[in-house]
Amino acid sequence: MSKTNDKFEKGRLRSSNITVVISISLVLFLLGVFGLIVINAQSYAEHLKRELKIEAYFNDVDDPKLKDKEFSMQQEYIDSLKLKYDFVEATKYISKEEASKIAKLDLGVNDQEIFEANIYPPSVQITLDPKKINSIEQIDSIMTKLSANPIIDEVKSDREAMMAIHKSINTITFWLMIFAGIFLVIVIILINNSIRLKIYAKRFSIKTMQLVGARRRFIMKPFLLEGALLGLLAAVIAIIGIGILWYLLATRIGLLLWNPQFGYLIAVLVGIGVLIALFSTLFAAWRYLRLKTDQLY
Repeated sequence: MSKTNDKFEKGRLRSSNITVVISISLVLFLLGVFGLIVINAQSYAEHLKRELKIEAYFNDVDDPKLKDKEFSMQQEYIDSLKLKYDFVEATKYISKEEASKIAKLDLGVNDQEIFEANIYPPSVQITLDPKKINSIEQIDSIMTKLSANPIIDEVKSDREAMMAIHKSINTITFWLMIFAGIFLVIVIILINNSIRLKIYAKRFSIKTMQLVGARRRFIMKPFLLEGALLGLLAAVIAIIGIGILWYLLATRIGLLLWNPQFGYLIAVLVGIGVLIALFSTLFAAWRYLRLKTDQLY
């Protein structure tokens, strides 16, 4: 009879552990999918920011003595941009000939007579570091700084497109953070409920150990270790599921298989799984330690 009861208790305990692991895994999997959406939204926003360039046009050199040094002066200025300004990610020099070719393509004109003279000035196309630029005011400030150099005649940018993109990015980021906060609260509640149900099944064992003189710390330790291991196992299962999902999507759509931000996502999922399992186990077990024997029923 005793062996039958032991088998029954072990079976119920195993079933309880499996239920907790599956519950936490599913919740962390959904949280991870949401994290993938946030990371890819940020990556796409950075891609859009890089597509918007600032173009600084060089002055024509009228002094014959400096005419031979014109190109070297322009190159020296371009080389100094990355050293002087941390917001400059990349630069590209556009000569008069290249500017004429670009104008032909944009205007759809092939008549050589119209472009026989290089009427377009040379320029430098500047790609800004999207991580350093967060507002239109910063872009205006950058354009002012570039214009201050006497070698520069004019600085242009697609300001309206930049404003629209920054406004859209800020709106999307705001709502993503709101949803992330709400979803995190839901995750904590669901994981906490799963752990509480598991501890509820062991409430008599907890009280029995307490009645025979075991200290609270001694009683809590195995529960906390088990909770941490279950949280870790659930996180690993969720990460494997997310990895498989992302591999299938990335190979089909043609996206990069690895993003440096994925490392942070993995760490967050493991941290949430372990920490919430630990704290949920702590509070649930502590509750039953404080109850009287007749309150367990």
